[in-house]
Amino acid sequence: MCGKIADMLSIEERPDKVADRIILGHWEGNLIVGKHKLAAISTLVERTTQYTIVVPLKAKDPESVCKGCAKEPGGLPVQIAKTLTYDQGKEMSGHKQFTTDTGIQVCFAHPGSPWERCTNENTNGRTSQYFLKGIDLALSRFLNSNGSNAN
Repeated sequence: MCGKIADMLSIEERPDKVADRIILGHWEGNLIVGKHKLAAISTLVERTTQYTIVVPLKAKDPESVCKGCAKEPGGLPVQIAKTLTYDQGKEMSGHKQFTTDTGIQVCFAHPGSPWERCTNENTNGRTSQYFLKGIDLALSRFLNSNGSNAN
């Protein structure tokens, strides 16, 4: 896949009140890529509360990322699942289907502007402390939220 993501909604088109961090329901997201860049987890963090969801992914392709991320905040009440600000990684090129599946509007930060998603950048740094450098993140999908083997 090359070029820009089709039909991107710029961060500038995100509701003005998102910047204030007063209203719940506005999220930031990104990937943490594992050993040999073969597997990844997605981190989703709510901007006001910093509530974080870590999503183990089966693959890094747009369909897997959007499907995996749609399972998590998609189950939240609409009052706390309104927007998702993401970088311009190709893994979110399925953003239109994600919005259809969840009702969460995806806005994209400017390239090379991590401060536009600073809550997520900070969260990724903290989350990375729990996933040692070089760990195979593909193993994380075999664990459920209790850390035990999934059936």
